[in-house]
Amino acid sequence: MSEKKIIAVVGATGEQGGSVARALLADGEFAVRALARNPESGAARKLAELGAEVVAADLYDVDSLRKAFGGAYGAYLVTPYFTHMSPAKEVEEVRNLVAAAEGLEHVVWSTLEDTREAISLDDDRMPTLEGKYKVPHFDVKGGEADPLFAEAGLPTTYIRNSFYWNNLLSSGPNRRADGSLVLSLAMGESKISGIAAEDIGKAVVSVLKDPSTIGQTIGLGAEHLTGEEVAKAFSDVLGEPVAYEPMSHNDFRALGFPSAEDLGNMFQYYTEFASHILPRRDTVRTRELVPGWLTLGEFLAAHREEIVIG
Repeated sequence: MSEKKIIAVVGATGEQGGSVARALLADGEFAVRALARNPESGAARKLAELGAEVVAADLYDVDSLRKAFGGAYGAYLVTPYFTHMSPAKEVEEVRNLVAAAEGLEHVVWSTLEDTREAISLDDDRMPTLEGKYKVPHFDVKGGEADPLFAEAGLPTTYIRNSFYWNNLLSSGPNRRADGSLVLSLAMGESKISGIAAEDIGKAVVSVLKDPSTIGQTIGLGAEHLTGEEVAKAFSDVLGEPVAYEPMSHNDFRALGFPSAEDLGNMFQYYTEFASHILPRRDTVRTRELVPGWLTLGEFLAAHREEIVIG
């Protein structure tokens, strides 16, 4: 039997890259090379125990990336934007990944669209950030990073992800003084496109098995749900009513944590430009890529003990 083709997974110790590494290992068609800044970390050791080859690599060291990609068939590329929240650093990271990926036969790049296609910088419904972005962690990918792959001639599938249902485990319902539960999402009455992180990994496995996806942009979204529907999923799993009370985007931006403005703008984009974002995340195609995909209710039930009540 011939040796398995190798898929190098960037960010393999993170949530998204880790989901891809674990899905590849569970599927078994490819060998997995997990890239990590610290191969001795607990997360890296767990991947090694599952059968991954764990190698040291740094996004700011092109030589380490070239070595990590050496001999591989393909790679999954993702950047850790929220560790630094710097568009300039993200572009540097992507330039390094693109330079190191030369010679790979299939690259899957985790990206997002440029929201400025829908809302211009001079539109004051939403604040402009850093002088040239509406939603920086979206815009820098879609507007500045995506073109680098085409310019380099890399055989790339572009994956646009959705809101991770996993985020709801730590930012779900809050308990009021009267004992009732309330869920506050900055979504108004609009729908949010979501997916379990583990299903992202399974979708990427399907994409890597299908070279015809090269050159395509595929939006992943298993379900498009209203805030009321998200609250109902929590109610069913927690066994008590959860009321939905939307938070305003201005209130979200005023929360004061480092990415509050970026994420507040993101939620406003989700809410006010649903016709721009939802059709780009095709639930039918997502479900075809992920047989056995998880509904939000199934995901919450599987992670019931991890739900944090505020």
